[in-house]
Amino acid sequence: MLTGTLTGGKLAAHLGLAVLGFLVGVAGSLVQAGWFPGGLLLALLGVAGLCYGGAVASGGRSGGAAGGAGWLIAVLLLSLNRPEGDFLFGAGIGSYVFLLGGMVVAVICATLAKKPQPGRRADRLDG
Repeated sequence: MLTGTLTGGKLAAHLGLAVLGFLVGVAGSLVQAGWFPGGLLLALLGVAGLCYGGAVASGGRSGGAAGGAGWLIAVLLLSLNRPEGDFLFGAGIGSYVFLLGGMVVAVICATLAKKPQPGRRADRLDG
């Protein structure tokens, strides 16, 4: 696990999660409209898996947030106007569900409460 102080390895792992998040965002952007509605579900599950897996692998919320940040950067860049006036996202409901739903999924997975460490007593006092 990657808990404790900031080291070069942790920084590289979080940067790798951000790059992976960017790739998941690009792939999800293409799949969600191509195979609607199954592609939309697959794209949202990809975001959830990335953010939750990043949080578990890093041992804290920062791993999930790094993956979510990479996903958000990719999606925002792909939703901008091109000089030719083209969009990657259509105006349908699926695009909005992917954009908003992906943000919600990323925030939920990145902010889930940490599970207690094995072998430690609970923080709650029993009566």
